[in-house]
Amino acid sequence: MKFPGSVLISLSLFLAETTAALCLSAAYYAAGDPMWHRMTLFFALLPSVLVQLSLVFIHRDVTRDRPLVLLLHLLQLGPLVRCVEAFYIYFHAGRIEDPYVSITKKWQVPKDGYSEEIEKEVGQAERKLCTHRSAFSRASVIQAFLGSAPQLTLQLYICVMRQEITAARSIFMLLSLLSIVYGALRCNILAIKIKYDDYDVHVKPAAYLCIFLWRSFEIATRVTVLVLFSSVLRIWIFPVVMANFFGYYFFPWILFWQSKSPFPENIEKEFSRVGTTIALCLLTFLYAGINMFCWSAVQVEINDPDLISKSQNWYQMTTFYTLRFIENSFLLLMWYLYKTDIYLYVCTPLLFLRLLLGYCMAIFFMLVFYQFCHPCKKLFSSSITEALLSCFKFLFFLRKSPKSAVQRDKAVVKSPENTDEAQSSSKTIDSQKGDLHQSASSNA
Repeated sequence: MKFPGSVLISLSLFLAETTAALCLSAAYYAAGDPMWHRMTLFFALLPSVLVQLSLVFIHRDVTRDRPLVLLLHLLQLGPLVRCVEAFYIYFHAGRIEDPYVSITKKWQVPKDGYSEEIEKEVGQAERKLCTHRSAFSRASVIQAFLGSAPQLTLQLYICVMRQEITAARSIFMLLSLLSIVYGALRCNILAIKIKYDDYDVHVKPAAYLCIFLWRSFEIATRVTVLVLFSSVLRIWIFPVVMANFFGYYFFPWILFWQSKSPFPENIEKEFSRVGTTIALCLLTFLYAGINMFCWSAVQVEINDPDLISKSQNWYQMTTFYTLRFIENSFLLLMWYLYKTDIYLYVCTPLLFLRLLLGYCMAIFFMLVFYQFCHPCKKLFSSSITEALLSCFKFLFFLRKSPKSAVQRDKAVVKSPENTDEAQSSSKTIDSQKGDLHQSASSNA
């Protein structure tokens, strides 16, 4: 049975970040900064409440007679209780023979073009431990993008406006960044397990390292760009954030309405139509929060029974990173043009180039991961480099197509003139023939 290390990492980040947020919020209150105190406290409590709800929902504690567990969740101690329960299951597994054993069948990832089906016995204890891992993975994603990401943006904004970085704030920002990167890493692993559910997938340490570097550069660059832009154009940051958030929030719903599929009813048996709608809205809310800061790796598809698209869409990924690079460049350009005196002692051109280079480094490690370190790269129908080349060819074709259309329009415009000239020339030829005929008859 696999050691529940992911459960321990999720709990450690949750407790460390929540404790640091409460201490920093108290420090803001003592220093007489009520606005920073309230916002820091809000971004600490909101994800904590959502994490408790997600753990209760995944473990189905509402329909079970467990009042003590529900009370501990109300006291925001749910992750601690779940971690203790997971380790209790792990250390007591194997001491008593499990009477309920199921057999799962999965395929090996092809090696040299050959794949073999594997049968594995899964006991009740291992199934419970798998549920705990899944619950903590989803809780880490919620904690990362609905709490840590706004919190990191807020604290970095305070550092820029105050032109100082305290030890407590720097430690808190480091914990928030680690929480976001870990949440993005769990998104990647979750996407792999959902898309290749029929295969026995093992992620190697090199793949974890590539994902960690990819997500670190991507998220750090994105947060810094948003903070720099908001420090000089405070009003305009709200349209930028709202356009990003609501664009990704309504995108899955637009695809669902275009598909004209029936409304999904099989998400949860106990859910009514209203409950299903609320669950889908919360899912798309989380999806929008993830794409605000980085590539989500999983694509929400409402008309799918699993709510997640299992296809590997290279074109969608290429479009996302192309548009995000253009957006970051534009926001940095606006910051550079409207920078204030607080950046008087900052080499702004060098910072501009470093941020663009940091985002390019994120794209580089992403390409390395999908090309060399992805555990299921042998199952790809096409490699990411081939997809990028075809996508760039398509964009080049779109760029050339307006010119060709203009040339065709010019040809169409010229063609009537040519026909008029041809008609006039034919008329002159006919008149000349008529004059020759008249002169011949007169001579006769």
